[in-house]
Amino acid sequence: MADPRLSQDIEETLLGSPLRYTRDEIEERAGMDPEYARRIWQALGLPAPPDDERAFTDGDLAALLEIRELLTEEVVDEEMVLQLARGVGQTMGRLASWLGDVWLRSLSERNAFDGPATPETVRAALKATSDLQPAFERLLVHGWRRQLAAAGLRAAAGTISETADLAAGVAHQSVGFADVVSFTRMSRRMDGDELAVFVERFEATATEVVAELGGRIVKTLGDEVLFVSGDAAAAAEIGLRIAERCEEDPDFPRVRVGLAHGEIIMRHGDVFGTPVNLAARLTAVARPGSVLVDKALAAELADARDYDVSPLRPRILQGLGRVRPRLLRRADA
Repeated sequence: MADPRLSQDIEETLLGSPLRYTRDEIEERAGMDPEYARRIWQALGLPAPPDDERAFTDGDLAALLEIRELLTEEVVDEEMVLQLARGVGQTMGRLASWLGDVWLRSLSERNAFDGPATPETVRAALKATSDLQPAFERLLVHGWRRQLAAAGLRAAAGTISETADLAAGVAHQSVGFADVVSFTRMSRRMDGDELAVFVERFEATATEVVAELGGRIVKTLGDEVLFVSGDAAAAAEIGLRIAERCEEDPDFPRVRVGLAHGEIIMRHGDVFGTPVNLAARLTAVARPGSVLVDKALAAELADARDYDVSPLRPRILQGLGRVRPRLLRRADA
């Protein structure tokens, strides 16, 4: 069982202020309906503490006051705030776990943690973390601003597109899945550290390729990456570069890629629709190192001289019926 005092030290150090308020006290001070406040905490993915536990800080109070102020704006309503809270909770939860893993691994390599963690080593790590926390926070905000600017540019490009309906979250995009071949079998042969390095290498390389060619990573699933691009030729190039990487780098896994083009729904950072499902199904039937595309993406590439698209025999794809995949290759292959 965790040391209560150590747990409190961790919270107060990382939250930046003491735990002052119970749930009733903070809701009263913020002037917020208790039921709605509870929904906000739940949307953030945080468990509700017992009523009599002092679990909230001045920062929590300031956040609730900010939300109450936002709700006075005409364009903001309670449901929008809850949706944003869910997005923040899910994104920041994953980011915090990711940073925590990297940070603890770095401390371990520098012998800050030598053997099992003790209250003393945890407090030493907290001290190192609190010293660097302001710099991390500035980088986090700057990264968020850059991503927000990129999202704004994508939205602006969509407003001049005849195939986009931003209000409904609908646009014509190329969607791609890149999947590591035989990942389950390989993962059984690796220990935890080897598997973590393997997955990180795959995700990092795929992210770099997608970013370089102007696409966007929607999500990563360990052995699989989902990406989108508003440019069909860029999507084709992304797929080919990821699939070809193992030929240049023997440490990179064998990958298969599926690409589809069409109308997708973009919501809460994720994408939905038939092209998404089709790209996933094409990936599942692709051979290692190959890129399969659907009819719509093949049509988009009809005038692209750099690529060769060859029809294959029809396949029955789950949930989609009879589909004829196309094999995408470079024209000089």
